[in-house]
Amino acid sequence: MNKGLLIDVSERISGVGEYYFSRKLREIEELKAEGREIVSLGIGSPDRPPHHTVISKLTESSLLSTTHAYQPYKGAAVLREGFASWYRNRYNVELNPSSEILPLIGSKEGLMHICMTYLDKGDKVLIPNPGYPTYRSAVTISSGICVDYKLSAKNDWFPNFEKMERDGLDGVKMMIVNYPQMPTGAKPTEELFEKLVEFAKRHNILLVHDNPYSFVRNDKPMSLLSIEGAKDVAIELNSLSKSHNMAGWRVGAIIGAKERIEDIIRFKSNMDSGMFLPMQEAAAVALNLGDDWYEELNSTYYARESKGYELLDVLGCKYRAGQAGLFVWAELPEDFEGDCYDFSDNILYNCGVFVTPGGIFGSEGERYIRISLCATEQVIESAIRKIKENFKR
Repeated sequence: MNKGLLIDVSERISGVGEYYFSRKLREIEELKAEGREIVSLGIGSPDRPPHHTVISKLTESSLLSTTHAYQPYKGAAVLREGFASWYRNRYNVELNPSSEILPLIGSKEGLMHICMTYLDKGDKVLIPNPGYPTYRSAVTISSGICVDYKLSAKNDWFPNFEKMERDGLDGVKMMIVNYPQMPTGAKPTEELFEKLVEFAKRHNILLVHDNPYSFVRNDKPMSLLSIEGAKDVAIELNSLSKSHNMAGWRVGAIIGAKERIEDIIRFKSNMDSGMFLPMQEAAAVALNLGDDWYEELNSTYYARESKGYELLDVLGCKYRAGQAGLFVWAELPEDFEGDCYDFSDNILYNCGVFVTPGGIFGSEGERYIRISLCATEQVIESAIRKIKENFKR
């Protein structure tokens, strides 16, 4: 009997496990198959559609015989100009659409492009803890070394620059930052961004700012590139996934100096051939929507936020008001003796409600949970009822 070849995976992938949500969602599907009714407040996938004009543009353009060919590796001009207009109008940042914007198939792939472009084996990268798990994966797959910088509520979830310098920065080539921060929802300040730019210049570190949440539950969207001199040391990733309800469309961009874009396209052009043109044209429409779009978006999320607070109150969790993004980050009850995984599993198995354990974002999240607001008020209310009826410490 042929058992097949025994082939080892590469060293670069051996240090990366399956994504937590990939495993947990399989478990939830198994519970549903057993007849359990599960309310999932885990993943931040917007549940509402894009603006109707965006969908109309996609449909209209898709029907043309001239829109189905390969596209330029650096993206269609209409999308690059759309991002330039968006940055000018929403962030007060001037960009050259020909040379400072590189459209992406979602900003997640952009992080990998950046890491593969700049990291050699053994290069160190400062990673936020807690932070998006993909940061660690992208650095590891690119043969870099992750160096955590710990964030805490005591410091408003901002980096402790003095501690990073005391700990030593030898071999550090890159620093990944993310504000509004995920999972904590911490909003940036101009002072924070200025400190980041100054820190990067002083230590010759490339800043990579992941910025997909700035328009959600946040009345002051900011770009790191709005800080004077930031383009000298920083690249920004942005996306339409959260700001325009287009997560499945996979449309994002790398924003940065001409030299950075030229570096990254050397790698990216060997990996893909660009997005479907009608998607790029529709995304450009989304980027030019007016204030009404963002006001309606946030009206929806603020209404859900109040329900999320009610749910957390029932669980006995503590949380900070004023968080940005698609989630609410909350601390476990002081008298709960287990960790975040125990707490999450307790709610899942006893109440049929899934909330994300904060430990998947790093060791600093082990006493926290995160709930997603990508569910209607009615769905969150049903979760509250299930928890009231079944939750046991």
